[in-house]
Amino acid sequence: MTVRSILDTKGHQITSIEPDAKLSAAIKILGERKIGAVLVMNQGRVEGILSERDIVRVLGERGARVLEEPVSEVMTTKVVSCRQSDTVAGIMEMMTLGKFRHLPVIEEGKVVGLISIGDIVKRRVQEYEAEQEALRDYIKTA
Repeated sequence: MTVRSILDTKGHQITSIEPDAKLSAAIKILGERKIGAVLVMNQGRVEGILSERDIVRVLGERGARVLEEPVSEVMTTKVVSCRQSDTVAGIMEMMTLGKFRHLPVIEEGKVVGLISIGDIVKRRVQEYEAEQEALRDYIKTA
């Protein structure tokens, strides 16, 4: 299974915010859309990623005053990405080792989607259920 198969099911939409937007605006987007991360983009280029984990960390370090700071002061700047042709097994290992849960999908310098560990787990469960059903059908006909 590849990243492309997940995006083809889930969709290629992404949510982004500009680096100079206030952290409070990013939090509002995350809450309204019920998502765990937003890409920080400037003129179509990924400059960072902001996750719930980033927000909790900076709130713990600097307190509520950070809500008025720009996202660029809080975001993760070393963004790890993948391609649509990457395997889910490889992506799972990358996410586990890197301890992150969201991964932008980039092709030819353009963001074509964003996958989360939740997307991967959902897809793996669907595969498992399909395999179980196929085995049950096979046993019934044997």
